[in-house]
Amino acid sequence: MITGELKNKIDSLWDIFASAGLVNPLDVIEQITYLMFIRDLDDSDNLRSKESAMLGLPYQSIFAGEVEIGERKIDGSQLKWSVFRDFPAGRMYSVMQEWVFPFIKNLHGNKDSTYSKYMDDAIFKLPTPLLLSKVVDSLDEIYSMMANVHNIDIRGDVYEYLLSKISQSGLNGQFRTPRHIIKMMVALMQPQPDDVICDPACGTSGFLVTTGEYLKENYREEIFFNKQKKDHYMNHMFFGYDMDRTMLRIGAMNMMTHGIENPFIEYRDSLSDQNPDKEKYSLILANPPFKGSLDADTVSADLLKVCKTKKTELLFLALMVRMLKIGGRCAVIVPDGVLFGSSTAHKAIRKELIENQRLEAVISMPSGVFKPYAGVSTGILILTKTNHGGTNNIWFYDMTADGLSLDDKRSPIAENDIPDIIERFKNREKEKNRQRTDKSFFVPKDEIVENGYDLSINKYKKTEYVAVEYPPTSEIIADLQQLETEIMQGLAELEEIL
Repeated sequence: MITGELKNKIDSLWDIFASAGLVNPLDVIEQITYLMFIRDLDDSDNLRSKESAMLGLPYQSIFAGEVEIGERKIDGSQLKWSVFRDFPAGRMYSVMQEWVFPFIKNLHGNKDSTYSKYMDDAIFKLPTPLLLSKVVDSLDEIYSMMANVHNIDIRGDVYEYLLSKISQSGLNGQFRTPRHIIKMMVALMQPQPDDVICDPACGTSGFLVTTGEYLKENYREEIFFNKQKKDHYMNHMFFGYDMDRTMLRIGAMNMMTHGIENPFIEYRDSLSDQNPDKEKYSLILANPPFKGSLDADTVSADLLKVCKTKKTELLFLALMVRMLKIGGRCAVIVPDGVLFGSSTAHKAIRKELIENQRLEAVISMPSGVFKPYAGVSTGILILTKTNHGGTNNIWFYDMTADGLSLDDKRSPIAENDIPDIIERFKNREKEKNRQRTDKSFFVPKDEIVENGYDLSINKYKKTEYVAVEYPPTSEIIADLQQLETEIMQGLAELEEIL
């Protein structure tokens, strides 16, 4: 979490944009992202040059010699952040607008690459040389502060804080899932180096980025010292779809800044017939949109066969089952209504998950998890695709705290169920004797079927009532009379003083 001077510096950078009339948070994040990428290109190029020199390996800098931009050839060194940042504001602006930005837009010769797809219609929107100069100076200060913070995840924290500005502004808040919830879901699913991972409503790619970081942390040697597995990680592991091109650019850039070179991030209406994916992925992690409904005419026919509805939260569940390979796993955030809704479609999708697949867990989350921009109660469903059932006992957990206060401030607190959830989920064989009064417990499939496939934890959790003994009424009345006597004496003394 970003705090203190670094947080203030990022807020100041945001204010610089606002003072110049750029107030749309998506535009601001997009422009900051481009500039961060341009700076990172310089840093990474310098690092690779040094490593190559130390190891005696050949390396051709992307800034070496003359670079062709349009019909002009210019000295590549002028495209480096460390060089043009020292130019006067006017010259820096023209270099950025006429040379650097066209350079990064055409950096990948492969026009079918993810990079080319999301950069093709990117626009440099900073209106004045003075604004660019201020932003460049501010970013340099932010990078200097990041270098002094001894936290390997500080870059991700900074970018996450920038993305949080989307929700704080009240614009498109549905794109962001709290990072600690994403980390919990990734830890629950324990991604493997050979997984093929998808988020069909990826937004800023939070689930994909966090999965990549988890794999780096837990399987670094296995992935990066194996040419085949590294290629899979960089080019064939991560898939994300969304319907907002700006979010796609931010999401894809987010992945590239986290070291994933060529994720498959694509514009797509996942629920429509333009999504052909069937039995393709071994792992799906998602928080699909669940506000409102859509036109049933645009929905893929095979999804409507599972549950005939216009509600996106139900259709996305049917979609994820379709997209998973046999044996594939899924962790998805759903609104509480999915768990206990009584409509035919609600019951149909729950029946599909329980009878035809293997539903493994239902984690109930408190409504404050998505504050300050949403107060909806949600849960996490964890399932494995089998196409022949397999649900025997479903594990329930009643999360009451996530390490932050459940009000709009979301301040850090000591109470946090997340470590307990992860530990207990990984060791569910030890949960069999837990009571319904505990935070977690198993419920047999037969009982759930008898209750109309209701997955609300309140349907099965038992509350333990503790008897409270009160003194006899006569004692209470005597105490009240004593208090009244003392009050009257006090008033009499006060009256004498006055």
